[in-house]
Amino acid sequence: MQVNNVSISAMENEVKNNMENIVCAIDIGTSKVAALVGRKNQFGKIEILGIGNCPSFGVQRGVVVNIARTVDSIKRAVADAERQSGIKIQKVHVGIAGQHIKSLQHRGILTRNNNDTWISYEDIQKLKGEMYKLALPPGDRILHVLPQEYIVDNEPGIYQEPIGMMGIRLEGNFHIITGAETAIQNIERCITIAGLEVAGIELEPLASADAVLSKEELEAGVCLVDIGGGTTDIAIFENHVIRHTAVIPFGGNIISEDLRDFRILKDQAEILKMRYGSAIPFEELRNQHVSIQGINNTGTRELNLLAVSKVISARVKEILAHVDFQIKLSGFGKKLIGGIILTGGGSQLKHLTQLTELETGQTARIGLPKEHLASTKIANVDSPIYATGIGLLIRAFKQLEELEMHTVTKVVVETPKVEEVKMQEETISTPMVEDVKVNIDEPKEEQELVGHIDNEESETFKKINRRGLISSLTEKFGNWIKSDVDDFNDVK
Repeated sequence: MQVNNVSISAMENEVKNNMENIVCAIDIGTSKVAALVGRKNQFGKIEILGIGNCPSFGVQRGVVVNIARTVDSIKRAVADAERQSGIKIQKVHVGIAGQHIKSLQHRGILTRNNNDTWISYEDIQKLKGEMYKLALPPGDRILHVLPQEYIVDNEPGIYQEPIGMMGIRLEGNFHIITGAETAIQNIERCITIAGLEVAGIELEPLASADAVLSKEELEAGVCLVDIGGGTTDIAIFENHVIRHTAVIPFGGNIISEDLRDFRILKDQAEILKMRYGSAIPFEELRNQHVSIQGINNTGTRELNLLAVSKVISARVKEILAHVDFQIKLSGFGKKLIGGIILTGGGSQLKHLTQLTELETGQTARIGLPKEHLASTKIANVDSPIYATGIGLLIRAFKQLEELEMHTVTKVVVETPKVEEVKMQEETISTPMVEDVKVNIDEPKEEQELVGHIDNEESETFKKINRRGLISSLTEKFGNWIKSDVDDFNDVK
């Protein structure tokens, strides 16, 4: 029975450890709701265990406008992900976007009282915590406080957390991202009604950046453009630090709405855009046509692909004009060595990279979330449409690792102090311990020899004491006789 109990406990611990290594993320977008279940393997790669994808009907431009329909989409996506992965989803990491997202720059200052100790993780967290106390416009909430640079005792240029350094004055330049309180609460409410728990809310362009950008691009300077259904999110990085964020209220859906001017349905416009659309209206498209089925089989209509391409190109150029404006506004236009990385569902449009290079003057490529993924049997998992969801998984694992790392760092940092005290105590008490040890561990012969020496010394001290006593008595007796003789002479 004990063996069975032990084996059952081991199995339970193994299942518990495996569950702790599994993270769930939900990307609530304008066109779709995607739920992903991922696990990090021993090589640091993320293995996708299950994906659920459901059309989104309650979100417009990244903002929830219908709670009931959004909850229904979330439940369907989560059910598909659970069925595919075989895992019951409880806590989820959620992405947020929308035109309500804003950003600002602010500097924080922390004066440390004890200059004899090094800067700790708690000092960094305290400095960041002060940023959450900023006065914001009514109805806004701080989502992220992203450090850009630290200054220790007026020494700038510290881009990593200065834990372990000595200093009195700790300063930090922070990129603060805010969002509408009501929009955040609506997302949290949808997740709660769906029977789930919110483990964290992340800005979607930051998540997409973690999924598709390489370390070299983050260092060299790069602009991420995530073209979603309702919005286009922009994030500019340089030297591994986020420099600028923005949200453009246009996405892929507005292109489909423009194509409806050809008197076709929304689904037909979406298929026309993805299968036959082109961001550049090439002249050879003039002689190419596509047939569209009418409603209730009322016949077909012929559409010229050059005309379709011109409509698409006009709207894409408008979006790229906003992107170029944000790049110039950030002041990093000449520092983007990595160019522009396009991702999201809207990035799958044909010839989009070529048009981006023509309109912005920057190099461009399509960002695919392949680098961080392990091999899996799930098809199309490395598609740009899942870049945000995979990025949410990556950021969730980073948070867990950061928490563990700082917990270990705190123990390691405090250990030298304890060891130093112990060493001092041992140094003080060592002679006493050694004396006791010698007396206890000495051989019997040595103990007898030491005792014999001690006895001889004690006898010598006794003899000296006896001689001193006799001499003192003799001196007193002499003094007494002398006094009597003197008295006798005086009487005589």
